[in-house]
Amino acid sequence: MTLIEKIERLKKEKNAVILAHYYQTPEIQDVADYVGDSLGLSQKAAETSADVIVFAGVHFMAETAKILSPDKIVVLPDLNAGCSLADSCPPEAFKKFIEKHPDHTVVTYVNCSAEIKAMTDIVCTSSNALKIIESIPEDQPIIFAPDRNLGKYIMKQTGREMLLWDGSCIVHEAFSIDKLLELYKQYPQATIIAHPESEEHILKTAAYIGSTAGMINYVKVHPEEQFIVATEVGILHKMQQEVPNATLIPAPAEDDNTCACSECAFMKVNTLQKLHDCLLNESPQIGVPNNIREKALVPIQRMLELSK
Repeated sequence: MTLIEKIERLKKEKNAVILAHYYQTPEIQDVADYVGDSLGLSQKAAETSADVIVFAGVHFMAETAKILSPDKIVVLPDLNAGCSLADSCPPEAFKKFIEKHPDHTVVTYVNCSAEIKAMTDIVCTSSNALKIIESIPEDQPIIFAPDRNLGKYIMKQTGREMLLWDGSCIVHEAFSIDKLLELYKQYPQATIIAHPESEEHILKTAAYIGSTAGMINYVKVHPEEQFIVATEVGILHKMQQEVPNATLIPAPAEDDNTCACSECAFMKVNTLQKLHDCLLNESPQIGVPNNIREKALVPIQRMLELSK
């Protein structure tokens, strides 16, 4: 049996579902039952009737699945699949930060740990962040964490002042504006699309700014055009499947690397073999202490309710 056939067999035997983020490798995306962004995967985690959730993504995503499905086994192919953005917001430091501003509503981007979510009033994703912020009364002060770039983008779009935590994603901060403009000279007919975690000078060049799912939907409306895509390069696999006639070009990163694009090393530690092994052994399992889980569930449920 091939590795994929073994995974399919194990999935049936264990009544398992495989969820994969758009930034996973193509072979993992192709074997997954559902490929999506943070919001879509959170919703699938809540809806699934499976006994085992294999979360091919990073640690905070698997934690979110466990928070929503405490009675299910949640496994992550590699525990080293972390997140630079989540790591930029240590719980103890964030606790002190919000204690200094007790009158503020705390909104956190889903790319954070369960402990941070437990200190939060409402969670958001890049696809629903504007909607979440606009649901809060205008006279209510807001703390937004952990992504300062997404926070700045929201402030610009809504006109709301927010107190921003100083966190960022190394993948979305790796794009080179000089290389991007040079690339655009080579493809003057191309449309630049970007994820709002990118820095402001990158976002200024973009004709469309949105979540991973939003970017795919945008390209589907213009299926035969050229696009320069400023987000993690893994998205190009699903995007090309959706729009086979479009020309998709990854936005260049500052560092010279093999693909001249921006890759998330954390996302790429998951492999097809590790996915098989974690399903076979039901390990490594993701656990969230009950006291943290119960507190973190409330802001996630608020988000899901607002996202319907």
